[in-house]
Amino acid sequence: MSKPAHCLLCLIAFLFTSGLGLVHSAESLAWLTFAGGDGPGHGKRIVLIAADQEYRSEQSMPMLAKILSKHHGFDCTVLFAVNDRGDVDPTMPVYPEKGIPFKEHHIPGLELLATADLVIFFPRLLTLPMSEREMIVKYIDSGKPILSIRTGNHGFHAALPYKINGKQVRWGEDVLGGSFMNHHGHWQADSTRGIIVPKQKEHPILTGVSDIWGKSDVYRTYKEGGTLPPGCTALVMGQPLLGRKQDDPPNPELEPLPVAWFKTWQTSQGKIARVFQSTMGSAHDFQSAGLRRLIINAAYWGMGMESAISASRSVEIVGTYQPLDSGFNYKELGVVPKPVSAYK
Repeated sequence: MSKPAHCLLCLIAFLFTSGLGLVHSAESLAWLTFAGGDGPGHGKRIVLIAADQEYRSEQSMPMLAKILSKHHGFDCTVLFAVNDRGDVDPTMPVYPEKGIPFKEHHIPGLELLATADLVIFFPRLLTLPMSEREMIVKYIDSGKPILSIRTGNHGFHAALPYKINGKQVRWGEDVLGGSFMNHHGHWQADSTRGIIVPKQKEHPILTGVSDIWGKSDVYRTYKEGGTLPPGCTALVMGQPLLGRKQDDPPNPELEPLPVAWFKTWQTSQGKIARVFQSTMGSAHDFQSAGLRRLIINAAYWGMGMESAISASRSVEIVGTYQPLDSGFNYKELGVVPKPVSAYK
């Protein structure tokens, strides 16, 4: 993106966060906003980052934002990774390709993280300009809550410019409690049944949560025979199934591994941030009401609003939601760059 265009987006972001309007101009250029309706979230702002290339976060994050705004009252903003034309582009490579100049990724509107009460991260292996990485680090080190979905735990290809006491902070391993190591089972062949950890069934994040199932496979985030790092508490275990139907039997050769957990993160100034990670979360996974409620409850919990969590408050999809399949065979799947407005 050209420097003048980038500067214009920065100006719009400033005006937006300063309460001076131009919301519709900002939407038409680079991001989506959904004003909160009635609900416990009134006056709170959630920013959702849709920036992966495999699991159709460009479809699932606007869907989730609509639920959070309409049914729960949160003001929501969805930011996207875009190409140099400003289109949402999940097809951009994450590694250099022979004979083709590598282009950095770009997420317009990261300035809005400064006024967010919660950020939901769904990037994958991004190479961002240093100025954008710095805005992300500023949020991570603010003490505000962090919610990460699926590939969010390996969201950045290069290390973030974040050190504490001279030691490099690792986004996946340190902040979130585990990065992607490999697929536990068969990629694009298994599905996952979520099993609530019995000892945690009364935790606020699990209020009203049941029947979690999704087409994505289970991620391994620690070595075989290991466990989640100290300080992480598993809420849901993922059992790989022998197929991609909800009633398929479990794979007897694959043990369940954690697919949702929580922890805290201590910032450079000693502030304590609440952190939640779900390694389930493809666009198809979010057709599960149980998974939608899990993530929405986690958003409440992250902001210290667990007393407002209710099993009776709706997590129903607003409007239509017809997610494309996961994968990298973009032409076959119908994945093409589109303007931001296409996801409204």
